[in-house]
Amino acid sequence: MSIRVNDLVHIYQAGTPLATEALRGVTLEIQEGEFFGLIGQTGSGKSTLIQHLNGLLKPTRGSVEVDGQNLWERGTNLKAIRQKVGLVFQYPEHQLFEETVFADVAFGPRNMGLPEEEVKERVEEALAMVGLDGEIADRSPFELSGGQKRRVAIAGVLAMRPKYLILDEPTAGLDPMGRQEILGEISALQQQGVTVVLVSHNMEEVARLVSRLAVMHDGRLIAQGTPAEVFSKGELLEEVGLALPQIAQLMHRLRERGLDIPVDIYTVEEAREAILRVLGPKQGKTARFLTL
Repeated sequence: MSIRVNDLVHIYQAGTPLATEALRGVTLEIQEGEFFGLIGQTGSGKSTLIQHLNGLLKPTRGSVEVDGQNLWERGTNLKAIRQKVGLVFQYPEHQLFEETVFADVAFGPRNMGLPEEEVKERVEEALAMVGLDGEIADRSPFELSGGQKRRVAIAGVLAMRPKYLILDEPTAGLDPMGRQEILGEISALQQQGVTVVLVSHNMEEVARLVSRLAVMHDGRLIAQGTPAEVFSKGELLEEVGLALPQIAQLMHRLRERGLDIPVDIYTVEEAREAILRVLGPKQGKTARFLTL
């Protein structure tokens, strides 16, 4: 089971003088259960691509399949597809509108025509999944912190019990603590069996979380693979305006200064272990190296 994108082309305002080719033959596959990353500069085509994954946009050419079902074949139930593939837009808290958190999270399940008892069950479950206490359900969403609002908005999608969860820059605009909390909850969701697609321009977030990623540029897919495989293409990433994760940059600088250390390291935890292994008993030098 997977989401498969086959030679996808999308042209905005096709057939007019203002026609813009936003996707140019994109092909990729997102496997069930994986944590998949999608990176690229603003305007690279990321948001256009993810809006095809649950049928919000129709391809100009090519196809999208969810668990073997072509989204635009005659007879496809797009409503069912959108329940299976949940999409959380950037700044989703701007879409909160109900008087209480409960009503906002319940909006989707109620539109599915579920009995109120199951709606209540789903709301409680979704709030717990994003780390919010059930007591928050009776509060106005507009009284909450930015991070709490973001999690309520995500809970509204989770209440639909999607199999695939796509998040477009879920940490945008949050402070460091808020970013850490959101990413922790997203990681926990993936470990519980939800397939997660994380759209981000933050290389550190992607390197730390995803098992596989794809790089978009000018509507094309220019690289895909594991973080180690993609970030080994440093020159290519720089050409399209993307930088290596800061930890990887640090590893390169340490190596340039004579430390015999691998450079294919992308998280703080891996960097710490590698440095300590190389330094051995000279651990007192670690702090000096880490501040270079």
